[in-house]
Amino acid sequence: MSTQPIEDFLVSEVAMTIGDFPVVQENTIFKAALEEMGHSRLGIVCITDARGKLLGIVTDGDVRRRLLSDQRPFSALFGDDALDHATRNPVTVHADSSLVDAVRVMEDKQVWDLPVVSSDGRLEGLLHLHRVMQILLRPKES
Repeated sequence: MSTQPIEDFLVSEVAMTIGDFPVVQENTIFKAALEEMGHSRLGIVCITDARGKLLGIVTDGDVRRRLLSDQRPFSALFGDDALDHATRNPVTVHADSSLVDAVRVMEDKQVWDLPVVSSDGRLEGLLHLHRVMQILLRPKES
């Protein structure tokens, strides 16, 4: 089996598009954001404003860290705004970045996902490591 080299790809060719991963608005409560995250089974939800600008992300790891650091019962967190528990300045990538560079960032930051944003910070997609591997391991078209 011959596969296409990673150097041949841009982030835009591999990233998931809006609608294929969970995105919630900034006023979404934490419980609803967690439910969205659960439906997708990706372990991440992106939070945007009404214009689509990325304001933060919540990951499974964020939830775990919150549970360990917050002295309230978990159910008490459900009514909070999701943004209160989000990583506000997540590491992001641009669609025209090389996939090699994006994967290096993922390795360096030890993350599975990179939101793809435009130059003005609007969410355009999500680079998910499993999707990267699926693309890289599929047979090369002749």
